[in-house]
Amino acid sequence: MNAAVVVPRRRIAMPLVLAGITLVVYFSALNRSQPLIWGVAAVLSASLVIGFAWPHWLVGRLTVRRSGPDKAAEGKVISLGVTVENRGRLPRFMVEVVDRLPFAGAGEGRAPGGVSLGLIGHIPGLGRRGFQVSLICEKRGLYQLGPVGLSTSFPLGLAEARRGGQGGTSTLIVYPEIFPIAAWPLQGAPSLIHRGGHFLPSGAGSAEFRSLREYRRGDNPRHVHWPTSARLNQLMVKEYEPLASPCLYLVLELAADANVGQGKHATLEYAVKIASSLARLACDNSMPVRLAGQGKQAINVNAGQGEAHFGEILELLAIIDADGETPYHKVLDKAAADCLVGETVVMFLAEPSERALDTLQSLALLRARGAHLLAVCFERPSFLATDGGAAVTESPLFAGLLDLGAQVVPVRRGDDLMRLFNP
Repeated sequence: MNAAVVVPRRRIAMPLVLAGITLVVYFSALNRSQPLIWGVAAVLSASLVIGFAWPHWLVGRLTVRRSGPDKAAEGKVISLGVTVENRGRLPRFMVEVVDRLPFAGAGEGRAPGGVSLGLIGHIPGLGRRGFQVSLICEKRGLYQLGPVGLSTSFPLGLAEARRGGQGGTSTLIVYPEIFPIAAWPLQGAPSLIHRGGHFLPSGAGSAEFRSLREYRRGDNPRHVHWPTSARLNQLMVKEYEPLASPCLYLVLELAADANVGQGKHATLEYAVKIASSLARLACDNSMPVRLAGQGKQAINVNAGQGEAHFGEILELLAIIDADGETPYHKVLDKAAADCLVGETVVMFLAEPSERALDTLQSLALLRARGAHLLAVCFERPSFLATDGGAAVTESPLFAGLLDLGAQVVPVRRGDDLMRLFNP
């Protein structure tokens, strides 16, 4: 790739001023026969030529490569290795390495742009220089890095020459931050083991004995309790109630108008952290967990357990975005159609208040299907950094959730999520 001279707007004024002075000096020299004026004009002309041509020559025989991991965790520091090689026989001076790293500044919601990785003062002929750069992965996501390039305006700063690197583009996936949850009182089917708020051990069966009753036509003969039937001289059958292992159903809100805030302090980012941490809790306790959402593309991860299943969920949570148009109540209606009795449906409520009534109707449908509700309610005004507005605990939606028997966790911008979920 050939070097291209780029003159930023901020540097236009200096060359124009210098060119103007040079023309004035030459005009003066033409009207006077003084060698000194011609010497000054020559020096100024040489300065213009050197200022524009030398930066181009400096980067002409240089190549740059950047190496680093392709996976990282949000909030962690990664190390990038940079190597600049000089293929020319003459040394190069004052070369800056510039890269495009969208994850740098993403936590504050800044637009991706060029990042200076470092300035190399001297590169010997036919030699190379390398260094390491440590950067924080501020926000989860899938990022396209690069191209990495070289830049210099040495020696006079009149013009800037840039040169692209070889193999300078790569991808980096940053996984969401996970905070530890020691335990959470998950509900299940109305059985004794669930009333205690404990995790149901794996292999405990699919039904739990409740009582004996008289035989009715159509009852399964295998449920007849023969000792009691013989003692009472009538057929008695065992009656069971469903016993569902605590299963988490994470239903994300991916409508664009429901995501408020900037950078890592957006409602979607908080929701992703909570969903990731709850999925981690479930997989650590052999509890089935599944994930659903509706953005531009539908997200549907079936219930499963184990590290491989958690990895699949984490991959999706790393790259999802609030880019949908489907109202949340329609997503909850789909969840109600396939939820299990005793399943805990975790919802993330950050949508505009005018859709609260439709959402409550969908939540009532979930309750009618035997699901338990865990509602994470985001206080929109705090994420919008606006004064005023009713607190989420004073909203009709909050009151409706309590009427439905839901567990409600209000969340404001800046809240310590680990503290909220480890009461």
